[in-house]
Amino acid sequence: MFEYHGWINVQESAGAGADDDDFDDGRLREIVEGIERRIREIDSPYLLDLRWMNGQVFVHVGGFPNHRDAEIVGFFQEIGERAPGSYGLLHVRDDEDPARENEVLVIRMVRGRVTEHSEPLLSPCIPLLEDQFEG
Repeated sequence: MFEYHGWINVQESAGAGADDDDFDDGRLREIVEGIERRIREIDSPYLLDLRWMNGQVFVHVGGFPNHRDAEIVGFFQEIGERAPGSYGLLHVRDDEDPARENEVLVIRMVRGRVTEHSEPLLSPCIPLLEDQFEG
């Protein structure tokens, strides 16, 4: 199984905010239109949502398919490339990944750059989240 939950605050750059004179609302809207097109392309029965809240753009994702969906992780990274001021977290649990089958991975985006880390609050999955299988 492949469980994922995440959010991104979509920012055109790390320096420009909605209250700044340098803020380019048109550029942010172009970025959002591109993200919305990608959402329509990869839409699924799982959570994949873009919303404007208080002048800020947020993307939320979540799902629990049977197998790894590389497109979700790729989409997370793509937003960082489109909007290099963005930040957020994507938590992933993939029991088919032999290197990380017993941990929750947190994929962190800071200033559009993506890095991977073990999530210490939820790892190791066995015995922290589940009991050892006894068959």
